[in-house]
Amino acid sequence: MDLRAVLSVSDKQGIVEFAKGLTALGIELISTGGTYKTLIDANIPVTYVSEVTGFPEIMEGRVKTLHPKIHGGILARDCDEHRKQAAENEIQFIDLVVVNLYPFKETIVKPGVSFAEAIENIDIGGPTMVRAAAKNQERVTIIVDPKSYNEVLDALQKEGKVPAALRQRLAAEAFAHTAEYDRLIAGYLEQQLDPGAVFPLVIRLSANKVQDLRYGENPQQHAALYAALEEGTLASGKQMQGKELSYNNWMDMDVAWAIVGEFPQQCATVIIKHANPCGAALGATPIEAYQRALETDPVTASGGIVAFNRVVDGACARSLSERYFEGIVAPEFDQEAYEILGEKLALRLYAVGCQEPGTDSSWKIKSVNGGYLVQEEDRGKDPASEWKLVTYKKPTANDLQELEFAWQVVKHIKSNAIVVSRNKQAIGIGAGQMNRDFSVNIALNQAGRQVNGAYLASDAFFPSPESLEEAAKAGIRAIVQPGGSVRDKAVIDAANNLNMIMLLTNRRYFQH
Repeated sequence: MDLRAVLSVSDKQGIVEFAKGLTALGIELISTGGTYKTLIDANIPVTYVSEVTGFPEIMEGRVKTLHPKIHGGILARDCDEHRKQAAENEIQFIDLVVVNLYPFKETIVKPGVSFAEAIENIDIGGPTMVRAAAKNQERVTIIVDPKSYNEVLDALQKEGKVPAALRQRLAAEAFAHTAEYDRLIAGYLEQQLDPGAVFPLVIRLSANKVQDLRYGENPQQHAALYAALEEGTLASGKQMQGKELSYNNWMDMDVAWAIVGEFPQQCATVIIKHANPCGAALGATPIEAYQRALETDPVTASGGIVAFNRVVDGACARSLSERYFEGIVAPEFDQEAYEILGEKLALRLYAVGCQEPGTDSSWKIKSVNGGYLVQEEDRGKDPASEWKLVTYKKPTANDLQELEFAWQVVKHIKSNAIVVSRNKQAIGIGAGQMNRDFSVNIALNQAGRQVNGAYLASDAFFPSPESLEEAAKAGIRAIVQPGGSVRDKAVIDAANNLNMIMLLTNRRYFQH
């Protein structure tokens, strides 16, 4: 083949094997710097870029490929006029460009990296070649990802050329590659202008489409999942079996995975229905935690999403298989569990691959008419030792542990949330109400006779002395709430009169 390729890569993965494949096809190789040395060390015939340009690398390697004999060879179209000009200027056509860029992202995340070091890792010649080759996709093939090496090599071996459809796809990947690179650089530089800023001047989101979903919140709505490629996150997991996931499935899984992630040191299970938990509990084993979570509301649990923060084993799988669920989320499923649950072909099994939620760097973003609302993820945890006791009656160590469980669950419940729990098991949940007094009543009624000696958590300030009296009458022993209401004094006075324990967290967990 009378073809030429430029190879200049920061990521050397697979480059030697790929270069050998190109050489075997008679393709002439041109290279620079570290890539040139790698190929020479592997005894691969390669021409140094300076031999092509007739100009040395200068300015510490900042200038080496920015030359008409490189860019003319890449940008020239396959037409008489361009071939004539190339011949007049002794420019040879370049047909394949293999480039990935200086490791800017890896550099800026290093502890203590200096501004000068970051700037030095901004690639100039690389993106210029990438964009030139991608623009001229009609003739030139651009590769920015080592994962594409085999596909391109196979095409060259079988057809003697790279098909137009593949060149076009690779060109799109190339422009996406440089766009992401520029996004990182712009974000870094803007951060240097105002290091204390929580949010950047411009939000530049980058996420790759993972899959189309069955539908959105309703069947008439299209939906898709995009992932930010953060390892250890829910979106980076793997569906092991079952029907396609819908938008609502993902929303439920997200809440479920967040709740069990609140208890990394303990075995936790939660059952989610319509984005709110209808069961949550801790246990010594997955099956114990699951069965206790199911006791919260076994009727509503039907058709829900179940999440575990431990590997699902065979014993737990047998118990799960006795009921109908939309899906199960866990770090992993052991072989016995997979075989048992695999008999329910429609059941979605989703393995995240880690025990607790990864700390991705994303914000919470919601669209509004003509714009976006952006807020930080609420990852804070105020331990019970930092809560403020506002009643005469003091809590025991066990009281604090029980209240912490209820407080961590109520954090993830939507709108005027109340959790009643006992022995680290939710026994009553009030959610989705416009009036928090209604949520108190729902949670107490659901708890029923188990409520005596139980604990109550409120996502925002406790609503009224009247609701407190109802809680005391039902048997609630202690309450945890943020405080912050003009009625705080009345509520605290009522708690003292009723000989109850009350602690304020000064941290609100209200969600819309």
